[in-house]
Amino acid sequence: MSTYYQPRKYPASTFDSMQPADDALPVVVVGAGPVGMATAIGLAQRGIPVTIIEAGDQVSFGSRAICISRHSLEAAARLGYGDELDEIVLPWVGGRSFYRDKQVLHFRMPLRDFDVRPPMINVSQSEYEQIVVDAIERNPLITLHWSASIAGILRGDDEVTLEIDTADGKRHLRARWVVAADGGRSRMRELAGLRLEGTNYEGRYVIADIHWESELPAERMVWFDPPSNPGSTIIMHKQPGNIWRIDYQLDPSEDAEIETREDAIRARITKHLDWLQNDLPWTLEWHGFYSARALALRDFTHDRILFAGDAAHLVPIFGVRGLNSGMEDAETLAWQLAAVIHGNAEPALLDAYSAERHHAWEQNVANAGKSTLIMSPGSHGHRTTRDAVLALAVDRPEFGHLINPRQSSATHARLSPLTWPVAAGLTGVLPGDPVEDRRVRVAGDSPAESSLNAVRGNGFALLGIGLDATGSAALAAAAAALGAALAPESVRAVLVDGAPVDGVTTLDAPDLADALGATPGEVFVIRPDSLLLCRVPVGELSGVADALRTGSAPDGPAVPARPAEALTADEQRRENVWLGLSAALDQAGESDREGFLARLALLLGSQVGHREFEEAVAAAAAAAPGASSVVEEVEHVAG
Repeated sequence: MSTYYQPRKYPASTFDSMQPADDALPVVVVGAGPVGMATAIGLAQRGIPVTIIEAGDQVSFGSRAICISRHSLEAAARLGYGDELDEIVLPWVGGRSFYRDKQVLHFRMPLRDFDVRPPMINVSQSEYEQIVVDAIERNPLITLHWSASIAGILRGDDEVTLEIDTADGKRHLRARWVVAADGGRSRMRELAGLRLEGTNYEGRYVIADIHWESELPAERMVWFDPPSNPGSTIIMHKQPGNIWRIDYQLDPSEDAEIETREDAIRARITKHLDWLQNDLPWTLEWHGFYSARALALRDFTHDRILFAGDAAHLVPIFGVRGLNSGMEDAETLAWQLAAVIHGNAEPALLDAYSAERHHAWEQNVANAGKSTLIMSPGSHGHRTTRDAVLALAVDRPEFGHLINPRQSSATHARLSPLTWPVAAGLTGVLPGDPVEDRRVRVAGDSPAESSLNAVRGNGFALLGIGLDATGSAALAAAAAALGAALAPESVRAVLVDGAPVDGVTTLDAPDLADALGATPGEVFVIRPDSLLLCRVPVGELSGVADALRTGSAPDGPAVPARPAEALTADEQRRENVWLGLSAALDQAGESDREGFLARLALLLGSQVGHREFEEAVAAAAAAAPGASSVVEEVEHVAG
């Protein structure tokens, strides 16, 4: 019996148009997807009433974004629905990639003793959204209107008028601020006259959910050029309830309209499952279609309209960064917009939102773009090198890192105008970096196991390291002063390995200071979205409120650039060769590709010894189709 989730439908909402004498609504969020609803909850946590308008009459149907990362789970916990989510998800820690029928990669994401959550979980976006809707229905500050679609906008100096199509006809709402979170085909973006800019990749994928009671493990499995579907790429993920997500790539010559028919999808999946020696029945539950895109607005803030999630930016699906990056948007936008609405910050703070999240998109594209070049190479050069990497990786595992999907991880804000400077040579967690959750022990008369995320709450935290009695008292006073300046934003003081004082939570966490790279006397100021704002002596905390108010950090040396990936020298060299050779092949004339490669081999071969060259030739030959006869000939000539 199928366990596929069928979302319930909601009746069309009924509401009246606002009258000129009515006060404008504080915030209207357009779109009840994960990003829009998370933004609404974050604003409501800070005492701001929010109205959500949603064109549909239910949460999204189908799995869609199924992979939720650790940092998104942390955000869900801060937003108050983490426990409900934990009850229905399927955790996983790694995956395998295959070239034809040979394994070429087995990766594992970090899962350490101090981690509170798994690195990744699978759950359908439909079920995820329903949990958030249920949380919203319990919140008296949030109103969600179903079957209400945007028809027009009129922008004024201090408010936006929204024309909305409803079951009862057109209605008009006025809002001081509008959050456009209405997805990749954003109607708000269209009405505002804005266009996404960037790259459209050529890869096209059919995506399907099936109910299949297989015992295969819950891990990401990818087959390149599998015998079941030669020339294609197939991805499989297990979801809760024996639901399997299957994505497969279409050849450029295939007609998407024909290939997305149910009979064609069933035939393609049957071939792959039969090749896996499946003897279990399965049912097709849902299917869709996508192509890889790396697009974004130039700016995410446009006067009183603020864009978030897919309405602001699109990233290739590989590495599961869409929903996860949108959750970061939501948390950042919620606390910053709340500070502006409460009068605790100037509107310039929202410029920081745009700058931070646009750079976060650039970080995601840098990694997702490399994954896309492996999953869906769009040119002759990249396809040639991708196939060569796969063939080599069968017997040369050092090439496997190029196939790694580079799974989503929390982005940083080192380039943000909010991020404070640091002294040259400082190491550890730097301003702009994410501060990951970890297990800690709360000290005191009743010690208790907890986590850094739980201790610091959903607001700001001042984390003091190794403070004496005077420093601890100053920490408590600074937290109280910052709390008064940012009210109703939460501000908590937390002490690690220092002198206890009233009003400050003390942690018994001897490894925390080392993990942060902290020295005694420092205070780490953690933002509500878990990014580090600054690390300063306790006496310099008085400047934090002013910096947040103006949306700019004090002058000083910039935080060092953060590498997109932690690669060894050898890995970086192989990556440079892969990308450089791909580009060079694309630039070579079609009739000269073989000649170009021969000249390149001669030039590079002349720089190594005879034995090294022989070994390289033999390894390259061994990876070719029909390799045994080729290798024998190479060995005969070399001998």
